Amino acid sequence: MFKPKLFKTSFLILNVCIGLSANAQQAALPEPAYNLVLKAPVRTWDEALPLGNGLMGGLLWGEKNNIKLSLDRGDLWDERTHGEKEWWKKYTYHKGAALIAQQEYDTVNSWWDEAYNGVSPTKLPAGRIEFKFPEGEVLKNFELLEATAEGLVRFNSRVEMHAFYSAKDPVAMLSIKGVVPDAIQLFSPMEVYRKTVKGDGGPSSGGSVSKLGYPEAIKGKSANAEWYIQEAAEGLKYCVYIERKKSNKETLIALSITSTADSKDPLALARQRCALALNKGYQAMRKPHVKWWTDFWKKSSVQVPDTAVQKQYNLVQYFYGAASRLNAPPMPLQGVWTADNGTLPPWKGDYHNDLNTQMTYMAYQQSGRYDEGASYLNFLWDRRDFFRDFARDFYGTKGLACPGVMSYSGQPLGGWGQYSMSPTMSAWSAHLFYLHWLYTADDNFLKEKAYPWSSEVGECMLGLLQKDSNCLLKLPLSSSPEIFDNSPKAWLEPNSNYDLMSLKMLFLSLKEMAAQMGKTAEAKKWGAAAIALGDFHTKGDGTLLLDAKHELTQSHRHLSNIIGIYPFNLINNERGKADEKVIEASLKNWDKLGSRSWVGYTFSWMSCLKARVGDGEGAVKNLDIFVKAFILRNGFHVNGDQTKSGYSGFTYRPFTLEGNFLAAQALHEMLMQSWSATPGDPHTGLIRIFAAMPKKWADASFTDLRAEGGHLVSAIRKNNKTISFRITAGRTGQLRIKDNFNGIEPVWNVKSVAKVGEAYEVTLNKGQTLKATLN
Repeated sequence: MFKPKLFKTSFLILNVCIGLSANAQQAALPEPAYNLVLKAPVRTWDEALPLGNGLMGGLLWGEKNNIKLSLDRGDLWDERTHGEKEWWKKYTYHKGAALIAQQEYDTVNSWWDEAYNGVSPTKLPAGRIEFKFPEGEVLKNFELLEATAEGLVRFNSRVEMHAFYSAKDPVAMLSIKGVVPDAIQLFSPMEVYRKTVKGDGGPSSGGSVSKLGYPEAIKGKSANAEWYIQEAAEGLKYCVYIERKKSNKETLIALSITSTADSKDPLALARQRCALALNKGYQAMRKPHVKWWTDFWKKSSVQVPDTAVQKQYNLVQYFYGAASRLNAPPMPLQGVWTADNGTLPPWKGDYHNDLNTQMTYMAYQQSGRYDEGASYLNFLWDRRDFFRDFARDFYGTKGLACPGVMSYSGQPLGGWGQYSMSPTMSAWSAHLFYLHWLYTADDNFLKEKAYPWSSEVGECMLGLLQKDSNCLLKLPLSSSPEIFDNSPKAWLEPNSNYDLMSLKMLFLSLKEMAAQMGKTAEAKKWGAAAIALGDFHTKGDGTLLLDAKHELTQSHRHLSNIIGIYPFNLINNERGKADEKVIEASLKNWDKLGSRSWVGYTFSWMSCLKARVGDGEGAVKNLDIFVKAFILRNGFHVNGDQTKSGYSGFTYRPFTLEGNFLAAQALHEMLMQSWSATPGDPHTGLIRIFAAMPKKWADASFTDLRAEGGHLVSAIRKNNKTISFRITAGRTGQLRIKDNFNGIEPVWNVKSVAKVGEAYEVTLNKGQTLKATLN
């Protein structure tokens, strides 16, 4: 799938292996040989070269003598509710539960599903720029220079276009040398729609932009600039502005997208931003941009002897930097790369909290992309007042809850009610706050955001849970994403294993966080709530069921009934034989059911899960399938099997990002793990070096991956053996390292390391480094 420029795969593997020892102790910039290179022509937006700076995104594509740059800005949303405004206040959770008890399923479906059937709320595209070059010019390829986050477009004549979305300023810069374009044109989304009708388009599951009912964009021109102003809905206007500066050797272009969220006069602001950028020039604008990206890459790095996996990993790390930033909108389904074919994005480009947002923001912790991950946490934090209203108005409780499917403002979009209106999606979102604290060891974040947000979710859940005849806490309604779709069968017996696991993880994390802050009474309350949920539902052989009565009997895309194994770690192979029995039986059942109904993210999720239970061969098998069959040539995850090789019965291609991030996390899980076998107990994590390595990855290394506790971990592996590692303590206290070194005794740089059972234990001060060599 990926063919690195000018290098053969065998050479790359050798090159990586030779460099392991020298480079493992210092995080490295991504090697140019792994850059994303797309041979022209690139005829669809979803196979384009992705650029971005968190706020704005761009896709470079084209053929012959034409280049397209598709435009996006993360907070361009039409928030108009389809149908009745604030419908969730009228069609409440408890009213729905009462009707479901009377088997009035269609009525409840019409309440909670109908809202999603309109055109809006939806993410909005921002049009495109088209560059027409002289007839003799023919596009050769597009290359993403990952180390500096630049796009490079080459023509056969050696003419080049360079582009970057500034990491420091809300502008994009483009430089063309060697030829002057015949035309540079800006098209609004409606103009793109009209072009698409004539056949210039690509795949998407969104509706037409013409259905939005907007007036035509107001277009303007000056000697060196072109712009349009689009009036959207509910007072939103946005401006796309480009300005050119020509010299004998270069055509320089600055681009900015502004809106009424920035200024009452978005045109004036865009003009000001572009003029400033053009006055500075390409190289002066590029210098701070390159520094930002250099700092970004130096946070951590990994090296594995697998070209396709390494390329995908590097690209996904780039996605974090390009599409998720502090003080910018977090990534929805497609990040900052909204569909550009005259349609609205697949699934409205929304925030799906029944897997997508959680999995998108579950791979940043170990690579140390904390600012990029905090984008989503800040988004949830900033909307807590609305989420409190939603908890009160829809669930009838105190605390807060975020909808299972929501818009940029946080309003519920509806959809299949079993999941879009499920309260436990909030519990899963709270898990991200917990993980951020665990990996940063930032107790200020714990006190100021993680515990306050998560504890309010806990109060909402406690407000819904009621004791049954066995004194177990039960929800009024229960489901398991996305089992049985939106059919009546999808309403499972409370509590489903998914709901039970999500709630138990929430309460145990709250117990741990409260204990860390010295809130003894609150820790006791949350611990008691976790116990009062009862045990997980299993068959006699240990197989995890959907609920107390129903077994998973068909292949399915969502691993919801075994989420307690991964990512929650409530069931793990270090807790004893009972848990081992459940893991073995449950995975055997999933293997037996097959992958016919899997989608791309299923394979990368299963890769994570297999790695978590120590099955490196199973992990790499699923990761290999994902990289081979479920990404387009630009690395974007698509839901269906693009090879039509039978890996899945789904062969369609809507693009979403969560599968990419799960694949990156699978690599993390194979290289290093640091979880606790007893979630809820403070500081009980155990570091596992090269935790689930397949034999074919005999040589590998990683530098400065983060472990729970904020520890920085680096290690080198050769000939399927760990030869050295180092750990720099992120907090003062005890470190525990699993002895999986095949009988080789480490040589330590400190004398106080003790062997206790199957782990090495040592107490370090924050910032102190432990080193080990194994001969």
